[in-house]
Amino acid sequence: MDDAWTGADLHRVATLYYVQEETMEAIAQRLGISRSTVSRQLKEARRRGIVRISVGGPTQADSVASAFLERFGVRAHVVSVRETATDAHRLGQVARVAARLISDWMDNGATLGLAWGTTTSTVVENLVPKPTRGATVVQMNGAVHATSAQVMYVSDLLGRACEAFEARPVFFPVPAFFDDPATKAALWRERSVRHVVDVQHACDIVVFGVGSWRGAMTSQVYAGGYLDTKDLAAVQAAGAVGDICTVFVRADGSYEDIALNARSSGPDLSRLAELPRRMCVAAGSARVPAVTGALRAGAVTDLVIDERTAAELLAWKDVERRWPTSDPAAAADV
Repeated sequence: MDDAWTGADLHRVATLYYVQEETMEAIAQRLGISRSTVSRQLKEARRRGIVRISVGGPTQADSVASAFLERFGVRAHVVSVRETATDAHRLGQVARVAARLISDWMDNGATLGLAWGTTTSTVVENLVPKPTRGATVVQMNGAVHATSAQVMYVSDLLGRACEAFEARPVFFPVPAFFDDPATKAALWRERSVRHVVDVQHACDIVVFGVGSWRGAMTSQVYAGGYLDTKDLAAVQAAGAVGDICTVFVRADGSYEDIALNARSSGPDLSRLAELPRRMCVAAGSARVPAVTGALRAGAVTDLVIDERTAAELLAWKDVERRWPTSDPAAAADV
């Protein structure tokens, strides 16, 4: 039977797997064959010399990944992107790698948590379909806002992820930020809200970017008008450098005493740190301070990041001088 496969058949499967980096499951679904057939075709392609595999020495990305493991105790998936790439292209390249990892990790009965935002949206757009049974996708932070259309945006975000994995959605229909911390505390005692929070606490995988008001690609929480000028000035004055799931964090990883966090619908970072897989996806210099805060807060197990941004993060002293936090007006203009 294996002899009946043409070179074109084997070349197509090998290209999808080795060049386009699709999973065997996705290839099987696309071509209408079984996963075991895909596996045998890849083996035959290697036997016929259509695929030649060589192992080189350690790369710069390997060295950077080792540095992250040693310094922060996280698995860094470092993506090589050309130096001249735009921020949007850089994010796209990183998001594709993150999406493939998520598709590999998802399994029957798994619960995936998604924190909405520009980065997560780009990741979801690149998910490789993988049918599962009994999987769940849960929204990690609220999105309701009086002057924003983010509710529909988050619905589409979860919908795409559920479609990729044949999962059920669990929405979190609460404000991104409450006006009064007491309102949040009262709502968190409601059974319907408690149910969603319990699902969040049971996640197998959580995926998030880091919010930043700096750079060309401003995060949704700032671009969408969720914070007024007074709120933004307050979090900057408190030393925050960005947010994780709408929970503000400083570069040293502290967050507990930042007043606005009492009004945030995002997960408590100490509870987030207990979950087995916590993927942070980041690209671009503007995200360096917030990623550093996320790492030092213990919020990350897997970091997907482009090579240049990773190098800047490891050279934190230079980055710190470039992104001062003591002058909110200057920071907002960067």
